[in-house]
Amino acid sequence: MNNGHFTGPTFPGTQLPTGTPNQQSVPSMEQVITGGQFFEQSYIENILRLNRGKIAKFYMSFPDSVEWRDRVFNGTIEAAGRDHIIISDPNTGLWHLLRMIYLDYVEFEESINYSPSFGQTGQPR
Repeated sequence: MNNGHFTGPTFPGTQLPTGTPNQQSVPSMEQVITGGQFFEQSYIENILRLNRGKIAKFYMSFPDSVEWRDRVFNGTIEAAGRDHIIISDPNTGLWHLLRMIYLDYVEFEESINYSPSFGQTGQPR
């Protein structure tokens, strides 16, 4: 048993990854195989990762909130994942964990690193 935690359905013909949690049996980012090499796809989280350490404004919308319908967060990009962004605000010292689902767009005051193939280092655009 799993101590009462729900693990989701298991569908016929599928297997769950095995190994320790630190062992990567599945790529950590969305990837496609092309010619035997891995190339990450151009997703927002990958673009944010390429720009780690840069200051940006994150425009967020919270449709179910009366008080915080629309909000702007300023900060340095610390990390980004499939469903989240972590920023630190150098003015207040606060760190924010933002859910990607609420992100409208991001503004940078400098050129950003971007590479559509993501198989190599991003180049400023």
